[in-house]
Amino acid sequence: MGISATELGEVQTQVGGEQEPEGKKLAGRSPTQIAFERLRKDKVAVICSLICFLMVLAAVLAPVITKIMNIYPTAETIPYQPSDVLDFNTGLPLQGPPNHGFWSAHPLGLAPTTGVDNLARLLYGLRTDLLVATIATVLSISVGVVLGLVAGFSRGWLDRIIMFITDLFLSFPFLLGALAMAPIITERFGQGNNLDRLAKAQLIALIVILTVFGWMGLTRLVRGQVLSLREREFIQAAQVMGVPTRRILFKELLPNLVAPIVVATSLTLPGLVTASAGLAFLGIGVTGIPSLGQTIADAQIYWSTYPLYLWAPVLTITILVVALNLVGDSIRDAFDPRTRR
Repeated sequence: MGISATELGEVQTQVGGEQEPEGKKLAGRSPTQIAFERLRKDKVAVICSLICFLMVLAAVLAPVITKIMNIYPTAETIPYQPSDVLDFNTGLPLQGPPNHGFWSAHPLGLAPTTGVDNLARLLYGLRTDLLVATIATVLSISVGVVLGLVAGFSRGWLDRIIMFITDLFLSFPFLLGALAMAPIITERFGQGNNLDRLAKAQLIALIVILTVFGWMGLTRLVRGQVLSLREREFIQAAQVMGVPTRRILFKELLPNLVAPIVVATSLTLPGLVTASAGLAFLGIGVTGIPSLGQTIADAQIYWSTYPLYLWAPVLTITILVVALNLVGDSIRDAFDPRTRR
């Protein structure tokens, strides 16, 4: 005795549960879509991304915020004399912290000896450090990806030359290079009391230093990935078909390296933020314009009498770097198919 299609469907429903709707189809997802889905469900990544976004937004809108609040980031721009707001004997503010209560006009107080608003200087310092770190990250990642692709895909003398240069830069001390370049730039561009020219030169030099000493790790990583990918069938087929090398590198190989490049970028940015602030603290980074490292260097002598002056930039850097590192770790875990997060 035969069984009808309706009866067969009823049996399947009883055994396997509800049937899939007729219009619903299973859609495949790419590794990138799976990674972003993991990130969306990761609460740590979402919270840290929100913190980073708010800090970037505050840095971008620093001129607008300071204009609305009528606060000024440098001694040259303040509309009052420092003696009007500072104690002549101690150099500390006459109102607000550290010796007085909260001051709504200057929430983080005024800087000793100069009378500059600490909040305005903090916003502009965050703007400077993020600008330097972002540009240096983009440049170093670009250099590292290009050299890694060329070194991994080429065979023979070109690969050996690129890797020799990479190892040479890895062996050169980063801090020593920065210390050597700083006095040269100061002597070359600091003549004639042209502070604007010196500040721009220091900014460009800092970006160059961070870029020059920041591409080697990604070059080795990309080269290792390309060494395994160049033996795959789709690369060999492209070579047999006569596809130009440039197209193979940037159209065939590069899309398969998105995950490690994204992870490297997310982990490089916080490191360069710390390096930028550290160099400014040592006086060999950006000194002519507000920066978080320079603020910490100026505030260290007031740590016992004016703790807010020191701890505001320190906590800002700490929160930013921790948030960026946690986002980087989440991105790494999301793009790693071996994790279960």
